Amino acid sequence: MVVLRQNGPSEKLKRAFRMNPDVGIGPVRLTFTQTARIIATMTKPEAVRRIKSYSAANGYVYQYCFFEVNRVLLDDTPAGEFIYAISADRATSFGLRIFVLQPALEAWARANGRALTSSEEYAVAKMRLFQAFDEGMVPRTREGAAELRLVVDESNLEELLRALNI
Repeated sequence: MVVLRQNGPSEKLKRAFRMNPDVGIGPVRLTFTQTARIIATMTKPEAVRRIKSYSAANGYVYQYCFFEVNRVLLDDTPAGEFIYAISADRATSFGLRIFVLQPALEAWARANGRALTSSEEYAVAKMRLFQAFDEGMVPRTREGAAELRLVVDESNLEELLRALNI
């Protein structure tokens, strides 16, 4: 419910919602449809991205922030694609993709009696990012990042989960 405390709703609001022009001071009740229409016209705020730093074992300090996650097929295998915006020089940044393969998650779930939560899956992807930073595998160009394939599969899932105490 929206409450207008002026001398009634504005003419624009009356026209927009076909309200009774005789409404005086007091509450104006908007229907769900009317409220949804108002919300749809409001500008959406930009997502706030927290830029973080990581001091890698190789001596470099990288900056990164999580960008998005998608469900994709990687060589006909379902996977979670976690995209991070990274920078090694604080001047240029580019996207780096990490793939968490679904068969590895399913095998872990069968062995442990529960599936990983989405937060745990995100944490595994982030640990794989840190591992790439530490090993110096992260390229310094957008082109190099496009060619790099960082994957979490059966061979490294347990190690990454161990680092998280899971």
